[in-house]
Amino acid sequence: MLDAGALVAIERGDRDMIGRLRIAHRRGEEVVTHGGVVGQVWRDGRRQARLAAALRGIDVRPLDEELGRRAGSLLAAAGGGDAVDAAVALLARDGDRITTSDPDDLLALVVATGLDVELRTV
Repeated sequence: MLDAGALVAIERGDRDMIGRLRIAHRRGEEVVTHGGVVGQVWRDGRRQARLAAALRGIDVRPLDEELGRRAGSLLAAAGGGDAVDAAVALLARDGDRITTSDPDDLLALVVATGLDVELRTV
């Protein structure tokens, strides 16, 4: 699971983050984010070749009405304010890792889901 910070790290050429992505692909692990996260980081595709290439190997899920409503409910339960982060937390499953630049923001959301999810910092 990737949040905006992870995609920004990929775009900036962060070797550690790019390495994590490559390892996940080699292991056959599904790498997931959603369209709201992409919207937070996408600016000019002509200048974001590294990010565009990485997105081809990432399962980008829709941030549709159902996920939006669930994210709003999670925000109410956890006292958060970022629907994009809440949707990231909701797409996770037990045992998943969420790679983020803001683990504090996601912690309350993950706890409120009741999932056993590891937060990894970019």
